[in-house]
Amino acid sequence: MGLFKSKRTDIFYRFIYSKWQLKILLSATAFGIFISMILYTQSLVKELIDIEQKSVKFYTDVYKKYSGPNNYEDYLFLIDTITPTITFPVIITDRNDEPVYPYDQYSINIEIDTSMTSGEQKQLLHGTIRKMKETYPPIIIEGPDGKVLQKFYYSNSFLIDKLRFFPFVEILIVMTFIVIGYIAFSTIRRNEESKVWVGMAKEAAHQLGTPISSLMAWMEIMRLNRDKPDALIETIDEMESDVTRLNVIATRFSKIGWRPEKLNRNLAEVIEEICVYFEKRLPHIGRQIEIVRKLDYDIEVMVNPDLFQWVIENLLKNATEAMENRRGKVIIDLSCRDRSYINISVTDTGKGMTAKQRRQVFLPGFTTKKRGWGLGLSLCKRIVEEYHGGRIYVKETGMGKGTTFVIELPGKDK
Repeated sequence: MGLFKSKRTDIFYRFIYSKWQLKILLSATAFGIFISMILYTQSLVKELIDIEQKSVKFYTDVYKKYSGPNNYEDYLFLIDTITPTITFPVIITDRNDEPVYPYDQYSINIEIDTSMTSGEQKQLLHGTIRKMKETYPPIIIEGPDGKVLQKFYYSNSFLIDKLRFFPFVEILIVMTFIVIGYIAFSTIRRNEESKVWVGMAKEAAHQLGTPISSLMAWMEIMRLNRDKPDALIETIDEMESDVTRLNVIATRFSKIGWRPEKLNRNLAEVIEEICVYFEKRLPHIGRQIEIVRKLDYDIEVMVNPDLFQWVIENLLKNATEAMENRRGKVIIDLSCRDRSYINISVTDTGKGMTAKQRRQVFLPGFTTKKRGWGLGLSLCKRIVEEYHGGRIYVKETGMGKGTTFVIELPGKDK
């Protein structure tokens, strides 16, 4: 008996030890990813700074060579051609660091309020020049006798500043999500059965999958377009959308267990927003799915937009994952029946479900694959029925025939 207890205790401590090893491994991996993101982004920033410095040097060389009275037409042509390509702030001053008048013609990418007096504009430019001095020394234009004629002050573009701080903002949001997720998981662990919190972990991974895979794809695109500022700006905007998406996911999980606030919203616009986001990121996860929308834009209803979009997103993800050949179509239909009930149907051309799967599909922890349908549809049911007073069910399904989910919400006449 004593030997049995000894073995059982040994197994228990091995289990605890292995859990701590896993936590340390996951923490080290996360830390490594964060550091890699920061180093990679800073290397891109350094390359962009080098490109901008070469651009301003080229600009000043052209200015110096063609600014004479005999080359005035060539100077105007070159300046008009080069200036639109510069994305960073530039201010031209005289030898005494006084901005050259008219100020708006001798500054680039500086917002000057023309309603301000000349003195106020000059004071504004002086403040900007002081900040520029802290970043880079000016490029000096000298005359043939070596005397200083003009100075070119410049600083980093908004793109570089945005890119430099982007990893830290992303890390902050992810860490916030981890803290909220930890609190949510702790509560679930204390109050729900084991399959519920295991399912919640799977759902969290399911939710995070799309924005994280998109961020990885955007970073690769940034690497390929590092010399194209316009392409980088568009990519950063998309990355910001994914970071915002992570924040939305954190907000969703934080609302579990609380009675959410409902607002009067155009339901078609709420659905369209999540469809557009999801549609853009399908190629990143290797899916070629057409999302067809048949939406009535005259329908308004009291909903919580964040949670209701979560429902639509879960249905879209389940629909796309049901496509065995990664190709197919999803049709979302929104209509109002006699102003009493609002119907939303989501139909896919996937593999469908068996009768048993149809009966169990909304049960917590039920899944037919490694990802998804663990808690996703049970959360959908709770959001639709408990929070919005509606109903969600499987209308039609069959092996090889696809599946149609239907959401019914009370209209304004109910």
